[in-house]
Amino acid sequence: MIDDLILSDFKQDGAVHLSGVFKDWLTVLERGAEFNIQHPNENALTHKADSHKGLFMEDFCSWQRIPEYEDFIRNSPMAGIASQLMHSQSVQFFHDHLLYKEAGSGVPTPWHQDIPFYCVSGLQTVSFWIPLESREKKVSLRCASGSHLLDKEIRPTSWSNNESFYADDSQFMDIPDIDNGDYEVREWEMEPGDAIAFDFRTIHGANANTVASRSRTLSFRLVGDDVRYRQRNGRTSPNFPEINQQTGEVLRTDWFPVIYS
Repeated sequence: MIDDLILSDFKQDGAVHLSGVFKDWLTVLERGAEFNIQHPNENALTHKADSHKGLFMEDFCSWQRIPEYEDFIRNSPMAGIASQLMHSQSVQFFHDHLLYKEAGSGVPTPWHQDIPFYCVSGLQTVSFWIPLESREKKVSLRCASGSHLLDKEIRPTSWSNNESFYADDSQFMDIPDIDNGDYEVREWEMEPGDAIAFDFRTIHGANANTVASRSRTLSFRLVGDDVRYRQRNGRTSPNFPEINQQTGEVLRTDWFPVIYS
């Protein structure tokens, strides 16, 4: 399913467009997403722009309570594709993420890098960003090509107030000026069933939903052989306060199941 050109592009750019790979799973994903929208977790996040009526909601870690998500995670081609992209013998599931933007929500997803928010370290990582509606480029995911090769992590900040996420952020670097040409930006028109696969270290973002229809996106995060637990200096996002692990350990498989080996 994944040819050598896609594998090469993923290694070089840190993000690739996969056309139609999950088209047979759309009904399952839509059913799961609709349940998730109507029944979010109690710690789901909402963002709102003062000048717009629509909400932007994020929810995490729902796969154990939404059978459609678990079905997709365990039985779709996703894990096999991840193994190829990461060059990993095994694939472990990390977490799911719903991004729901109401019509005209007006809240962008700012440029950021995922890995600093997470309790993991390693090079074999991949996220699958799966829109459930057609997307023009202007409302699709945007990725800074090659940004996953930076030798230092980007300072994580809260989207609501731009404050540093951790008390001690000296280990991080400021985000490059993506919009003014520090990196080539890759973005794609997308159809239901398509996905963008990107490295946890790839800088990415998305423009606000200013169109007159809602947008539903599911993202599934997977890790490979070299990924280990990393204790951060504060809460992570998503947060796993009772994980009971030490830095350097393989992620516990009862919380993060092995879905390919």
